[in-house]
Amino acid sequence: MRPDAAPISEVMARLKGEYPDARTELNWESPLELLVATMLSAQTTDVRVNMVTEELFERYRTAADYAGADPAQLEGDIRPTGFYRNKARALQGMARALLEHHGGEVPRTMAELVALPGVGRKTANVVLGNAFGVDEGVVVDTHVRRVSGRLGLTEENDPEKIEQDLLRLVPEGERALFSHLLIFHGRRVCKARKPDCPNCVLNDICPSAFYYKAPR
Repeated sequence: MRPDAAPISEVMARLKGEYPDARTELNWESPLELLVATMLSAQTTDVRVNMVTEELFERYRTAADYAGADPAQLEGDIRPTGFYRNKARALQGMARALLEHHGGEVPRTMAELVALPGVGRKTANVVLGNAFGVDEGVVVDTHVRRVSGRLGLTEENDPEKIEQDLLRLVPEGERALFSHLLIFHGRRVCKARKPDCPNCVLNDICPSAFYYKAPR
């Protein structure tokens, strides 16, 4: 954390006021659907994933459906999300592991989730925090990485090290929401190429705002 980092309590309070509806923007109705959607979201947008899963979730309702699917068919079904061959293999490996070790159900612990093929800590945090209300970690995606760095909350680049920094700052019970708030803010205001600092609710406490303010 930088010495001039934005105070976490003020960051949370202001972003809560700005984004009262902050939540995952993936569409899902069950832990399995959220797990699948999150795995598909790598290197693509939530909008594209939601377009794909609208039909995908009608066709594949259980872990057994994914595990027993024809690989070529599954690849075709998820092709618009990109990297579809790797994602199809990961989905089928994950589903087979659910059947073999968890009775076809999505487990509720970090250790069990990250042991599934294709599931890393970020995906596990999404599932735990949103499907099960387990506020164990902080989801570090590209938006959280960027915004937390600009706010001075971390000076790390590695997602796991960033998460460790954020875990020391964000109170338990607020961690899932914190990720949603930074993701909403990163998508709408604190964008990668052109952050809208003049209209940012954090611009007077953000140590990076000076560097991005438009000239007067």
